[in-house]
Amino acid sequence: MFETLLQGVLLGGLYTLFALGQSLMFGVMRLTNTAQGDFIVLAAFGVIAAQAGVGGSAWLAVLVVLPLAFAGGYALQRFVLNGTLGKDPLPSLVVTFGLAVVIQNLLLQLFSADPRSIETGGFNIQGLQLGESLSVGALPLAILGVALAATAALQWLFGATSLGRAFRAVSDDAEIAGLMGLDARKLYALATAIAFVLIAIAGALQGMRTTVAPSDGPLLLLFAFEAVIIGGMGSFWGTLAGAMILSITQQIGFRLDPGWGIWFGHIVFLAVLVLRPQGLFPKTR
Repeated sequence: MFETLLQGVLLGGLYTLFALGQSLMFGVMRLTNTAQGDFIVLAAFGVIAAQAGVGGSAWLAVLVVLPLAFAGGYALQRFVLNGTLGKDPLPSLVVTFGLAVVIQNLLLQLFSADPRSIETGGFNIQGLQLGESLSVGALPLAILGVALAATAALQWLFGATSLGRAFRAVSDDAEIAGLMGLDARKLYALATAIAFVLIAIAGALQGMRTTVAPSDGPLLLLFAFEAVIIGGMGSFWGTLAGAMILSITQQIGFRLDPGWGIWFGHIVFLAVLVLRPQGLFPKTR
């Protein structure tokens, strides 16, 4: 059981990175990005493509992709998604769903349906021995560390900086924030740019840990969405907790029966929706 819980915590680090971008975009703009999973897959394939152009170094390829993700997220929000914001959530859902379809078909055309992975020079198979019968992978430990650092950084950004206060202001009331001199559209674009950096990191680490295929996006979106809902909308530490609960539940299900893992996670998600629909640690309504 200790090994099961440990594997659940390590997997929860990856789920946290899947969900943080979604939590950030909803917390600032009340926008649910239904293309979240496909953008994660796109980032993974972007690293694979960049890796071929930088001599095979995965880490250098990630450094190439991150500024592109920042710029792409800023442009997407500023010139496309800002026009869908309002009291009706349907336009943003339709637009991001359309983007998901476009991304999937684009990746199929460019890379085919074959699963790919990011070569890490053996780092993905290295482990840390914790006794005679227990070994922990170096890459999952690194992913957990990145997830904790990203969560803490976002919490600090929103709680202790002027930019974070501006994000909270336009989230609470964009019109009043505008009277105080804040440009909501630029702040929305900046928030999405930061979210896309997190998405790119998640995609890169997903591609290093396992294989990725153009059709993986919907499943990754489901994991991200469930983690955000369980933790509570707009709460970064809540997103971390929701991801951990989801992943540990899945690992317990896999231990009981190999076909039960994903199903157990869905049961917990549905239970939270019924008993506490606002999530465990909500920050926004």
